[in-house]
Amino acid sequence: MDEAGRREIASDGELARRVAAGGAAATEAEGELCRRLGPRVRLYGLRHLRDSSGADDLVQEVLLLTLDRLRAGRVREPDRLASFVLGSCRLVVRNLRRGRRRREVLLDRFSSVFPRRAEPDSLLLDRGRLRDCLSRLSERERGVLVLTFYAEAPSGEIAESLGLSPDNVRTVRHRAFVRLRDCVTGGRG
Repeated sequence: MDEAGRREIASDGELARRVAAGGAAATEAEGELCRRLGPRVRLYGLRHLRDSSGADDLVQEVLLLTLDRLRAGRVREPDRLASFVLGSCRLVVRNLRRGRRRREVLLDRFSSVFPRRAEPDSLLLDRGRLRDCLSRLSERERGVLVLTFYAEAPSGEIAESLGLSPDNVRTVRHRAFVRLRDCVTGGRG
């Protein structure tokens, strides 16, 4: 079996142990872990921060934290690396929210010194238009979106509850997003 084949079948735990062991295999294992975990962390960030750049920052911060802990041998259960990453996501998002709240309190407190900028009209949500656009989606598309963002269910659970495959759930979700974005923006997105 070639190197690419071995890399595909290596579990997250195996890769985590390679990173902790150091050496030449560690660099490749780090890259593979980042490729595997990065999209999951970004999705978590999009769900909880509702901001693309914030999600990108979350990916960077969580992956750096994860690699740092792996290199130092501070991940107790390498076979449960996904749980460690999810916990890290929760902590980083919580800290980001705390920082935002503190900033809001300070801006309110010192508003006479630092006047707030008005939100551009393009950032304001037209709830009526969103409701109309959601009603134009198929029942399956709406179900996938609701389970994804309201129930915060992973693709596997959504697939099981709707009788779809996880890959089909991801495809339906992507297409629903595109249709929803196009409807809300009037095709400008």
